[in-house]
Amino acid sequence: MTSFVAESGGPVPAEERGVMSAYDAAAPAFERHRALPESVPSAVRAAVLAAVAAPAPRLLDLGAGTGRIGRPFVAAGDEYVGIDLSLGMLREFARDAARRSIAQADGEHLPFADATFDAVLMVQVFGGMRGWRRVVAEARRVLRPHGALMIGRVVTPADGLDARLKRRLVEILAEQRVATERRNVREDVEHSLSSLADRRTTTVATWSAERTPRRYIERQRTGARFASLPHAAGEAALATLAAWATSTFGGLDAVAYETHAFELQTFTFVGDAAHA
Repeated sequence: MTSFVAESGGPVPAEERGVMSAYDAAAPAFERHRALPESVPSAVRAAVLAAVAAPAPRLLDLGAGTGRIGRPFVAAGDEYVGIDLSLGMLREFARDAARRSIAQADGEHLPFADATFDAVLMVQVFGGMRGWRRVVAEARRVLRPHGALMIGRVVTPADGLDARLKRRLVEILAEQRVATERRNVREDVEHSLSSLADRRTTTVATWSAERTPRRYIERQRTGARFASLPHAAGEAALATLAAWATSTFGGLDAVAYETHAFELQTFTFVGDAAHA
């Protein structure tokens, strides 16, 4: 397996240091509440390899985190490298991966040469990211001609228990003036790429997920957002959410079953379009 080890270069802006610290703090408990069914990462790997024409493709997982998606690639000995800005997240990944397979790096300044990878994978990395144009430009720069840029995400019901709790929590935080919800830019990214490349949407896997308000609240408590909030403010917001959930759903342990899916958007560039 080729070594792709790299280090992040240059100073990290103060805002990014804050985000990185929040993810570092959340890293040890990140997967406890966010694990995917065992079959899903393997299904993602199969879909990625099927979408790439090269027989032994070089793969970049941009925003690899704790390795939820990357572990099957590493286990299979693929030409894979996972990068993340959070060293804490990568330490969790390193428990199951050779260190040569992962690197700390900033997605806006990738430490790789042009046209290094046959595929660049980005799973749930955009959110409220402000520098997404630079991240996408860098992903395209390191992508080989005819390579595939893939955006993956878990799709949940818009009217499901988790979605309703999320909307209410955003309202509570806004009312308490302790956080501002940034608009998710994923659709902007996909629209931008669609004007430059062929696009294919694949539902890689579906599963039934058991959800309760209590588990949602615990997941938020161990997330990066709450790691960046003053402890008292975060706990106050979750207490208000718990009271609302008890009234709305009949209790914190009320069970709802939701159909979740993993969706992969694959963008393939023609000729040298990836380097225009």
